[in-house]
Amino acid sequence: MHIEVKSAPLAPRTAPKKRRSTADRLNEALLALAGGHATVTRHSEAGWASITFAGTRHRVELEFAGDAAVEAGECFLAFLPEHEFAIPGQLVADAAVVEVDHSAHPPLLRVTCELLLLEES
Repeated sequence: MHIEVKSAPLAPRTAPKKRRSTADRLNEALLALAGGHATVTRHSEAGWASITFAGTRHRVELEFAGDAAVEAGECFLAFLPEHEFAIPGQLVADAAVVEVDHSAHPPLLRVTCELLLLEES
């Protein structure tokens, strides 16, 4: 006697979704503020705490390459300190530009900013 067993095709396995970190969300917010004209070239993060607050201090370097990108970078410089970020669970307590390097040929703007994020409770 022969029994034929039919099985459903196996669904392809997908990798589990990676949770986005606070740094990932911050980078996305900075790139959105840059109008998609920047590249994050470096990001460092360090824990920060006071008697009443806990959070992280971030140092982010962005690069704006090309005429349109440099123009967007100049707007980024003007708007960053007062920008209202929407990062779930975080409050951006301080955002400052700490270094700017600009070259005309080729058009390139490098910006280093520091941000202090506090955990919302």
